[in-house]
Amino acid sequence: MAAPARRLCHIAFHVPTGQPLARDLQRLFGFQPWAAREAGGWRQLALRSGDAVFLVNEGAGPQEPLYGLDSRHAVPSATNLCFDVADAGAAARALAAKGSCVLVPPVRVQDALGAATYTVVSSPAGNLSLTLLERTGYRGPFLPGFQPLSAKTGPGWFSHVDHLTLACTRGSSPTLVRWFHDCLGFHHLPLSPGEDPELGFEVTAGSGQGGLRLTALQTRPCSAVPTLVLAESLPGATRGLDQVQQFLAQHRGPGLQHVGLYTPNIIEATEGVTLAGGRLLTPPKAYYQQPGKESQIRAAGHEPNQLALQGILLDGEKGKFLLQVFTKSLFAEDTFFLELIQRQGATGFGQGNIRALWQSVEEQAARD
Repeated sequence: MAAPARRLCHIAFHVPTGQPLARDLQRLFGFQPWAAREAGGWRQLALRSGDAVFLVNEGAGPQEPLYGLDSRHAVPSATNLCFDVADAGAAARALAAKGSCVLVPPVRVQDALGAATYTVVSSPAGNLSLTLLERTGYRGPFLPGFQPLSAKTGPGWFSHVDHLTLACTRGSSPTLVRWFHDCLGFHHLPLSPGEDPELGFEVTAGSGQGGLRLTALQTRPCSAVPTLVLAESLPGATRGLDQVQQFLAQHRGPGLQHVGLYTPNIIEATEGVTLAGGRLLTPPKAYYQQPGKESQIRAAGHEPNQLALQGILLDGEKGKFLLQVFTKSLFAEDTFFLELIQRQGATGFGQGNIRALWQSVEEQAARD
C-alpha cells in the first residue's frame, strides 16, 4: 500500500455562499461549531459531534481553501475525505508513483499550537479528492490556521462516523476496490459468506426494479478509519432511475452518497432529529408486517410500534442486531444524505434492510 490511512480526520463539503448546510447540521443534527477560518473568499467552519467532524467550505475564493481544493463541482457536494497518515510527503510521492494526480503538493501550516503538513490527491471516485494529513504533535483542537470556537454542549446524539458510502457507475467497483487497496490500505470486507470481491453483495429489487451491488472495504478490524462501502446499480431496471442512478444524474457523476453516523441511542437521536425538523425516509408499511419481524424487534429489546412510528429499520439474528434510519437529501438536489445507525453486536450493514431502504426510496420518488 502506498499511504495507509490511520484515521478519518474530517469530511469536507463545498457549498455556495448562503447554502444552509452548516446551519442544518447544527439545528437538525446537533453538530456544534468547533473551529473557523475566513480568508481568500472562503468561510470554513468545522462542526463536530463526538469524533465525527464535517468541514463546510462556503464560498468560492481565488485561492484554494485550506486543507482542500475547490473542485468547481456543478452542485453542492461532499468533495473531500481527510485521512491522517504517518508522512504526508512520502504519501504524495507514493501515490504519484501509482498514477494518482497530486492536486496540492505537500504544504506545511503552522500556528502557535504547532504544525501540520498536508497534501491533496485525486481519487477515481468522481469529484472526491483525498487530503492526506500529517499532524503529529499538533496541540490545537482542530488544525493549524483555524480559530477555535467557544465550546458548546450539544445533544451528543452521534459519537463517530460508522461508514462512508460512494455511489459508483455500473461496473466500476472492482477498479475502486483495487485503488483503495493499493493506495490507502483498504481490504475487502465480505458482507456474505464466500463473497467474491469482484461481484460484491447483490440485492435484487424485484421485477422491473433492477437492484444494487454493495462492496465493503475496511483498513483493519476495530480501526479508527470508517468502513467504505461502494454502491452501484445492477442492470434490469425498467421503471425510471433507481436511487444510485438518481444520485449520479443529479450529482453529475460518482461521489459520496451518504455518511453513516453512529449513535448509542437511535430512538433518542431519531426523536431529536424529527423534533428539530429533520426529514427522514419512511419505510414501506409492509416492512413491520413481515413474518417474524415483530418477534425479531422484541428479541432486540425494542417495541415494534415505537420503531414503526419513528421509521427505524432493524435487522439481525442470534442476539446481534443493527438499527438504521435514513434522512432525505441535505441538499436541494437528490444527492447527499445521512444514515443514523446503532449496533447491538452486529458488524454488517443490515443486508436484510437494504431491500426495504431501496423500496422506500423508490416509493418516495413515485410520490414526489
